[in-house]
Amino acid sequence: MHSSARFLIEFGAIILALGLLGRFAARFQFSPIPLYLLAGLAFGEGGLLPLGTSEEFVAIGAEIGVILLLLMLGLEYSASDLVSNLKTQYTAGLVDAALNALPGAAMALLLGWGPVAAVVLAGVTWISSSGVIAKVLGDLGRLGNRETPVILSVLVLEDLSMAVYLPIITALLAGTGLAAGSLTLAVALGAAALVLLVAVRYGRHISRFVSSDDPEKLLLVVLGLTLLVAGLAQQLQVSAAVGAFLVGIALSGEAAEGAHSLLSPLRDLFAAVFFVFFGLHTDPASIPPVLLPALALAVVTAGTKIATGYWAARRAGISAKGRWRAGGTLVARGEFSIVIAGLAVTAGIEPSLGPLATAYVLILVIVGPLTARYTEPLATLLTGRRRKPAPVTGTGENLVSVAEEPHEVA
Repeated sequence: MHSSARFLIEFGAIILALGLLGRFAARFQFSPIPLYLLAGLAFGEGGLLPLGTSEEFVAIGAEIGVILLLLMLGLEYSASDLVSNLKTQYTAGLVDAALNALPGAAMALLLGWGPVAAVVLAGVTWISSSGVIAKVLGDLGRLGNRETPVILSVLVLEDLSMAVYLPIITALLAGTGLAAGSLTLAVALGAAALVLLVAVRYGRHISRFVSSDDPEKLLLVVLGLTLLVAGLAQQLQVSAAVGAFLVGIALSGEAAEGAHSLLSPLRDLFAAVFFVFFGLHTDPASIPPVLLPALALAVVTAGTKIATGYWAARRAGISAKGRWRAGGTLVARGEFSIVIAGLAVTAGIEPSLGPLATAYVLILVIVGPLTARYTEPLATLLTGRRRKPAPVTGTGENLVSVAEEPHEVA
């Protein structure tokens, strides 16, 4: 009875603290992710209030949080959307991967962590935070801007690449051989292709089967199906997260909308628990030694993300101001960087990888909303100063700039 009471007190205190931190973040209009990570550092070993009896339950809640994050991500996109983005924006996805994954891989190799850690850190620096970016776009009133579809296309391609990337690192972290790793990847790609094919052709039938007018039944069916598929995927050493993502893609229409509204509170709860759990496994004393590499990596990859967005928006015919806005908006890293790093921390491949990833995400999840807001005006100011005054002709009221150009629509 005593241990049960202690568990309720500990877990209740965690949830209450997360709720208060979320309200604080909302009040000042920034992402609560860094506060959740800091809470995990406070509750973990070496922190101010180490947990006792509730840590095992938090670990289970964290695993459910990852599954729900990927399920909700899949619900955002239909199979036809993904296929369309692959056809039209795949070059932007390749540029994004090259510019932003390579710095992470290079840093891991420079630190002497080995090739497996290099693949993991490449994913940490590659994937932008869809959740943080979506909130920033809404807060800044840019959902209707011309550059926003370009930003969303890059995010969709990153999210879709998770279905390929996660099985690769799962196999690497498990230490399987070349043959077993190739089989795992083949199974994952085959499952993703099959789900996309079924969703495109039979998505309405699947959604009709899952759909229900009773919210309780819809919640139970979708949640039960997601956990079942995630478990089967993990049993095949593919990735529970990939299984959940594919379930979300397969659902569309009213079923997807209903599931999204019902599962959003659960997603928020367990995702917050996941960030706390990641912080629990990071000793605060281990962060200062990796703070300088994390800061250097944040500076470099903030620049490469801005370059990615600028290039993609330019390719889509967006004006210079819109290009800078697209680049600045993509800087934020968050939930999926932590998901990727969490897999490595659980596998125990490199003790310093978790602290570095924590510091890196803390930096960019704070800097990201600032670059989204100020990259374009700062770039306009700097380029305006560098531009020389154009020669003029005529006299008096007829002065005309020789280099005058038509007004560019942002």
